[in-house]
Amino acid sequence: MNAVLSSEYAPPPMTGEALYALGDAQRAELVEGEMRIMTPTGFLHGDVELNIGSLLKKFVSQNRLGRVMTGEVGIYTRRNPDTVRGADVLYISHARLSQVRSDSYLDVAPELVVEVLSPHDRWLDVERKLEEYFAIGVDAVWIADPASKTLRTYGSLTQFQILQQGDWVRDQAILPGFECAVAAFFTD
Repeated sequence: MNAVLSSEYAPPPMTGEALYALGDAQRAELVEGEMRIMTPTGFLHGDVELNIGSLLKKFVSQNRLGRVMTGEVGIYTRRNPDTVRGADVLYISHARLSQVRSDSYLDVAPELVVEVLSPHDRWLDVERKLEEYFAIGVDAVWIADPASKTLRTYGSLTQFQILQQGDWVRDQAILPGFECAVAAFFTD
């Protein structure tokens, strides 16, 4: 009798803890238990990420509000199977940070997530991340576009505005008193 191997066999979904155990060997996100390799960002992306992170960090530190983190910080957006998204920049208050229980990725939603678009990003994928972030309790998401030098600020999936170079970004609900020229995010 011949044994027939099932072509439908799939390995079990990867967990966030297993992804974390890989270390920094690969830049990846986890989507419903499946590892998705991500290419390194371009230098313009990195420059904008640093600008935004630096401006936010200065304000948050001066006002002792919490922490600003950069560099594809892992955030659980789903469990069983796990989804871990890498945020370019985030702000999390001291109150929320004290609730984190995971030793790997954030298992508590930060107040603010900033995503910097890369030339290869598909808007459908960006929208999916927006949905996931708001579903876990992120209060605001900013999408910075280095190509158009614009900033989309989302308070929900349907509430957003597009800010141009001459505009100022303010978010009194999350960062009371924070004001910054959009142009500062895109300067050399």
